[in-house]
Amino acid sequence: MDRLRDLAAKAAVVEQAKGVVMALTSCSPDAAEDELQRRAEAGNRSLLEECWITLGTLVPATVGAAEEQAPAVRSASTAEPPHDAADSEGGPADLGPLGRELVRVATPQDLARCLLAHLAPEVDADAVMIYARLPAGELELIGHAGVDEILAAQWRQVPPLRRIAPLEALRTGEPRWLEDAEADRKTYLLMDPTGLWQSRAWLPVPTGDGPDVCVGVLRSRVGPFSARTRQHLQAVVRLCAGRLLAIGIRPQGTADASADAVQAVFDALPEAAMLLAPVRAAAGGIEDYRIDAATAQAVDAVGRAGRELIGRRFRECCPALTDEPMWQGLKDALTTGTPYESEPFGRQEMVDGVTELFSHTVRAARLGEGLVVTWVRHGSSDRQEQRLADLQRLGSLGWASWNLVTHEVTWSSQVFALFDRDPAHGPVALTELPVLALPEDVPALTHAIGELLAEGRTFDVPFRVRTADGLRHLRAVAEAVPDSAGVTVEVHGVVQDLTAQRSAELALVESERAILTQHDVLRAERTLAGRLQHALLPLPTRPVRLAGLRVDVAYLPAQSGVHVGGDWFSAIELPDGDALFMVGDVAGHGIDAVATMAQLRFTAKGMVITGSSLTGALARLNTLLLHSRDSHGTATLVLARYNPAERRLVWAQAGHPPPLLLRDGQVRFLERPRGMLLGANQAPGYEEAVCRLAPGDRVLLYTDGLVERPGESIDRGLKRLADAVLSHTDEPGSLSLGPLLASMLEGERRDDVCVLDLRAPLESE
Repeated sequence: MDRLRDLAAKAAVVEQAKGVVMALTSCSPDAAEDELQRRAEAGNRSLLEECWITLGTLVPATVGAAEEQAPAVRSASTAEPPHDAADSEGGPADLGPLGRELVRVATPQDLARCLLAHLAPEVDADAVMIYARLPAGELELIGHAGVDEILAAQWRQVPPLRRIAPLEALRTGEPRWLEDAEADRKTYLLMDPTGLWQSRAWLPVPTGDGPDVCVGVLRSRVGPFSARTRQHLQAVVRLCAGRLLAIGIRPQGTADASADAVQAVFDALPEAAMLLAPVRAAAGGIEDYRIDAATAQAVDAVGRAGRELIGRRFRECCPALTDEPMWQGLKDALTTGTPYESEPFGRQEMVDGVTELFSHTVRAARLGEGLVVTWVRHGSSDRQEQRLADLQRLGSLGWASWNLVTHEVTWSSQVFALFDRDPAHGPVALTELPVLALPEDVPALTHAIGELLAEGRTFDVPFRVRTADGLRHLRAVAEAVPDSAGVTVEVHGVVQDLTAQRSAELALVESERAILTQHDVLRAERTLAGRLQHALLPLPTRPVRLAGLRVDVAYLPAQSGVHVGGDWFSAIELPDGDALFMVGDVAGHGIDAVATMAQLRFTAKGMVITGSSLTGALARLNTLLLHSRDSHGTATLVLARYNPAERRLVWAQAGHPPPLLLRDGQVRFLERPRGMLLGANQAPGYEEAVCRLAPGDRVLLYTDGLVERPGESIDRGLKRLADAVLSHTDEPGSLSLGPLLASMLEGERRDDVCVLDLRAPLESE
């Protein structure tokens, strides 16, 4: 069956060619067949090849021009082409197989695949592209093979620019041989930015009065086309001319007789309109629309109008109209047949040389397989009405008018919405307006309306109405329009919804009240906590001596916030003559922190006095915080026990900053023994460290408020403390903590500060 179909198709090609010869030479069918056979033998071609060439050289003509065309056809059929003679490389390749394959070609896309299959082994072709010239001069890719789909989509439409090789080939009617990619890139705009194809040929197809189709043969191979290859490619293109005429090579944008009739209708339309035909992608979806007809009022983005738009793509001409939801609206109108009308949108137009912004609406309706799209430009009154509607909607207000002579009342639609009143019930008279308000707001609104009617006094009155959505706060502003005698004859007014604003005001008032109440509570709590702290931590007014050490204490509360902190200290002499020093910091602030501080302070002193070691006391305090309901989270603590006989300072810590030792004009921080902060772990493990004090040594125990600053590392704060201690050692009054604290605590303090300053006496003391 395939063989019979091929034979039938070949016979049809032969019969068409015989008919052409008969029409042009007025000979019999047998004589026409003999003429075709003679030409084929003279040109060393098969009969089928000669038939394709004869059909390709056919020039459409008017009646009576057959005699003028006959010599041209005979000449084109019998004359040898310039490169037909075989050169030193041998004669041209046999085109018989290609001629037989052309019988099966039904579309330009099929032709591109057929050419690539034939030319790949013959001339090392890697891709084939077929372009058709549209009426406006641009190119449209009608067939391709061996080309990436993305690249094909990018170069599907080529505008009539310079430096485009296929356009140059069509303008001159001569092939363009591009054989050096680097050099050709300076002359032409190449279609492969990646440099995939190193050589290419663009050959115009001789169809009709002038070539309208160009075939591109692209190779990745480097080097020129040989004379034999050029001859072969030109013969292939001549052979394809007949098949292109048979399958129809007219670009999609070319208007036939029916298209001309449609365009004539569009020429007579008084508004901007286009007839669009869908352009579908390979998957079947709509990727664009082709403009088949357009009115003179339809102007694209670059100023082209009317017939200049025919054949062009809608996305190219009207990019501003291809965004969602308008694009989806066009698709739905084409698919469902339901007309589509867009929301109004702004568009700039030239009026008497001046750019003005107009409001437009796009409407689309299906017509056959296409769409009729119209642009409706709203007049100034339409725009003003739209602007007024937008103003009322955005401002949550509406206008109203009361004619006191004709008793005519007019409300805008927004006023009905604000009052939650059905428009079917109509508006209410001015004197009946208070009936819509809450009873407690009726007197004020009634009084304001009475003064406006009696004295013409403008009013601005807030009132409330009850709606299905709840209570609504409204504001009415109205003015009187008097006649020549000063009598009020009409009232104009607006009604505005202030619900959101009023709700925000009420929320703000409630928030302020809550803040004030909370502030009073916090202030009372701070006062109570401060008194409690002062009772629990009495500060000595001057330095004291314990176990031979001079002890100075400083406590500075935080300057920001209303809470009292949990920093604390203790310095006592034990029954055996040793001295116990403690500095701690409870996490958090307020009464709870002060209570936890008191619990730790008295418990620690009691345990050490009764014989517990420092590490044992820390372990028990950790257990106390973990299991006591009244405890306040976690805490840090440093304990130090000084034996004056041995000048030995034994100390342990729980997550606390290390003590600072000043000796002989040098400072260092004591290496911290192991110990985790209290209340953080069931078995933290604590160790002791020993430091023997020399005469004149100075040891500082402190809380983190002395060295910590927001956004600064603790190491930097410790270095700042060491530098400050050194800088104040030799100053007058260096025995006082005042200068040291003043230099360390610049700016506002965000945390409490507690410092114990222990000084070993000199030998002379």
